[in-house]
Amino acid sequence: MPAKSRFTRLDAFTKTVEDARVRTTSGGVVTIASLLIVFYLVWGEWSDYRRVMVHPELIVDKGRGERMEIHLNVSFPRIPCELLTLDVMDVSGEQQTGVKDGLSKVQLAPVSDGGLPISVSSLNLHGEESASHLDPDYCGNCYGAIAPPTAIKSGCCNTCEEVREAYASVSWAFGRGENVEQCEREHYSEKLDAQRGQGCRIEGGFRVNKVIGNFHIAPGRSFSNGAMHVHDLNNYLDTPDGNPHTFTHQIHHLRFGPQVPESVTQRLGARNAMPWTNHHLNPLDQTEQVTDDPAFNYMYFVKVVSTSYLPLGWQGKNGAFGGQNDALLNDLLPVGSHGRGEDGSLETHQYSVTSHKRSLSGGSDSQEGHKERLHARGGIPGVFFSYDISPMKVINREERTKTFAGFLTGVCAVIGGTLTVAAAIDRGVYEGATRIRKLHQR
Repeated sequence: MPAKSRFTRLDAFTKTVEDARVRTTSGGVVTIASLLIVFYLVWGEWSDYRRVMVHPELIVDKGRGERMEIHLNVSFPRIPCELLTLDVMDVSGEQQTGVKDGLSKVQLAPVSDGGLPISVSSLNLHGEESASHLDPDYCGNCYGAIAPPTAIKSGCCNTCEEVREAYASVSWAFGRGENVEQCEREHYSEKLDAQRGQGCRIEGGFRVNKVIGNFHIAPGRSFSNGAMHVHDLNNYLDTPDGNPHTFTHQIHHLRFGPQVPESVTQRLGARNAMPWTNHHLNPLDQTEQVTDDPAFNYMYFVKVVSTSYLPLGWQGKNGAFGGQNDALLNDLLPVGSHGRGEDGSLETHQYSVTSHKRSLSGGSDSQEGHKERLHARGGIPGVFFSYDISPMKVINREERTKTFAGFLTGVCAVIGGTLTVAAAIDRGVYEGATRIRKLHQR
């Protein structure tokens, strides 16, 4: 008999000799059943460990000097593209008038003809190449205004567009360009008449400062008159065919920041136990407003909340959530690439919105059953979006439901618990069978 080790007396798992063990059929059945249960529960623990959930957090947004992208797709079936202008302004004093970079205007057929797209290219009524055949020494008259800094020839207005810009710089209305040599040479008024009855769809994106501001789509070229921002409405209100322009519109899509991938929205839906789509983040999508009044104003008041999505394993190698240096770098990138990290992280925004509409003629809402509701008189017809930035930020962080240590603990609990219960069941079955056998032997 081998010598006993000093650890023998510490053995908590005492053994029985093989001759003292009793094997039964019921014990074999319980063993097989317990093994199947163990495999099933261990697989459940593995699936739970591999499952990724989105954990939301709410923090104070500490970003400074950041920029924000706005993407839109809006149709105006009763206004031609030439009359629409998009302007941006914010509380910092920055203004972007006649925004064109990143945007395109899609020419739409009249509503009576189906309103389908005619041309996807940006419209050009002024013929920028129309001055290329002129005498090199030609210097167009600016008609008392100051030549724009972007003129082809310094100090001259050689095209109709340059004359329009010169008029806007001194806050003069332009109209149809009658008696303006450059516009008559380019047949500007004839091209303008050819678009009457058509519609327009504005699509694309642009960048703004991440501060309180607004952007609006209004008729005519905009300019400043003292401390006021005004638009040249002559061509908008001039409808000799008796078919007035109106700001009936449909917002196909409006978002602040990049689109949230479908895989992310599915995980957000799983977290909330309900379907989740981008409409939850962009509530103005597929909004439609109809009016027959040319002097009508639509206002949307938007509350923007910064939202981050951090994938599993995100470590923030490039800083917490970006900063001023990242904002300067993103300005060099094309519109549409802002907010997407190389590690799969996403910086975007969700928003809530309230809306208001009124006739610029003033009066009450008696036709809608609200005689007590009065509206001020005056303003600019158009669609206005006023956005405010929330000081809070939502972080959606991907996390596993349990750690690897938790998975091992669960596996041990499953095995130990199942075998313990199986042993108790087997013991009960064996004792019961033994007692019944003894009773039959008496």
